[in-house]
This record gives sequence, C-alpha cells and structure tokens, in this order.
Amino acid sequence: MSEFSVGIRQRDTISVLDLKGYLDAHTAPELEKAFEKQLDDKRYNIVVNFSDLSYISSAGLGVLMQFIEDVRKNEGDIKLSNMSSRVYNVFDLLGFPMLYEIFNEEDEAVKKFLNKTENLS
Repeated sequence: MSEFSVGIRQRDTISVLDLKGYLDAHTAPELEKAFEKQLDDKRYNIVVNFSDLSYISSAGLGVLMQFIEDVRKNEGDIKLSNMSSRVYNVFDLLGFPMLYEIFNEEDEAVKKFLNKTENLS
C-alpha cells in the first residue's frame, strides 16, 4: 500500500492541508476525509501544500475537483502551493492552472486569502 498522509494546520482563518507521499486511488479517500472535515467545520479558505507530495494520480486530482464547487459556493477557495515541477506538470497538462491559483510558496497563498478578507471589511 502507498504511503500517504494529510496534516491539517490552521493559519488564521485558513486551513492548510499538508500532503505527504503518494496520492493515488488507494489513498485519495484520506484526502476526501480531510476536505469533508473542513466543510463540516465551515472552513472554506483552504491551501493545499504539496511540498512533501511525490506523486499524484487522476484520483487525487478528482478529489480536488470534487470539493471546489462546494468551497466556492460558500465564498471560499482552494489554493495550491509548493508543488514540485513533476507534480506541477501533471496539473498543467490537465489545465488546472485555469481553475486554481497555484503559488510557489504557502505564504503567498495565505496572503492572497488575507488580502481578500481585508478588502471585504
């Protein structure tokens, strides 16, 4: 079985999901549970940090697609950060940069959320 884990941290009003290992059809349900927990907790500003992810399959990409509509309909977003070039190439090939904001660093993604919040107040 593939090694995979999802760590969840809170940064202000933002949830950060730290992905580690291999995200494939066998491990995708763990990521689904992490997203479901965020929605159950009404946390709709989510950054997914890919710094420790070495592989992603179409099943992993499907999990991201599964939750984006619910997150955005609650005025939140899913932002992606810290992808290796190998993982980014998969996203790029499938057109994900048109659907998601992808940042080099987690801090950039967090700032984007915080700036949006400040502009609303």
